[in-house]
Amino acid sequence: MKLLKVAAVTLALASSSAAMAGTVNAVASFSVLGDIVQQVGGEHVAVTTLIGPESDPHSFSPAPQDSVTLNKADVVFVSGLGLEGWMDRLVQASGYKGEVVTASNGITTRSMIDDGEKIVDPHAWNSMENGIVYATNVMNALIKADPEDADYFKQHGEQYIKQLSELNDWAVETFNAIPKQKRKVLTSHDAFGYFGAEYNVSFLAPQGYSTESEASAQHIAELINQIKQEGVKVYFMEDQTDPRLVKQVAAASGAKEGGELYPEALSTTDEANTYAKAFKHNVTVIANSMK
Repeated sequence: MKLLKVAAVTLALASSSAAMAGTVNAVASFSVLGDIVQQVGGEHVAVTTLIGPESDPHSFSPAPQDSVTLNKADVVFVSGLGLEGWMDRLVQASGYKGEVVTASNGITTRSMIDDGEKIVDPHAWNSMENGIVYATNVMNALIKADPEDADYFKQHGEQYIKQLSELNDWAVETFNAIPKQKRKVLTSHDAFGYFGAEYNVSFLAPQGYSTESEASAQHIAELINQIKQEGVKVYFMEDQTDPRLVKQVAAASGAKEGGELYPEALSTTDEANTYAKAFKHNVTVIANSMK
């Protein structure tokens, strides 16, 4: 009997080790991407997100602990397109030798003018068409990192991609039902370029692509005039940004508050604590403000 108990314990330990061997230790740069990795990877990933929920990716500065986190990773995921300008330095400092997967690979990029300079818009995930590309790249990277669980990642990933595809179709239908002249909103900073292009919504913002950029007095005055001329009725705050500037513009232009959006960070509450929920929330409140 004693031998049977020993054998059972040994078997349990072996099973536990096997389960751990099939778990990919993944690091993602920010909360939206971290959730995509978790949704695709399911029980076969352990995801650490460097920039957590309700945190601004534009103002992030890596801490020494982040080097330790990267050093222990099997695979690292970034959005790319200039969002994580600090990542190369962090990888070098950490001694991480694995692959850094750029989840935005394969999308059609957009350009934008920021402080007079033409740059690539990094906010690609705000179009759900691009979100599907992100999820596909994540799925392929996890299969490469853990071939033994390839079938699991493929099944899990394809189910998630189907969910995102249905959300995209719903967003298209939602905005197509609204007259084009009403599809105009004011936000804190210019994070909705891909969203606007995908769903034919015009976004105006006092700040450029980064929440750290400073808007000139001339730009603010021109924006207020544009809002009045184009009849923009609603402004939105963003969960991770300072609302004072957009409130100032709204007060001068007559735009009314429409609620809070989640373009760059997930929430800590149920409202937008996954990429799918955040997207659905953004579409719903923006569309409702136009009706």
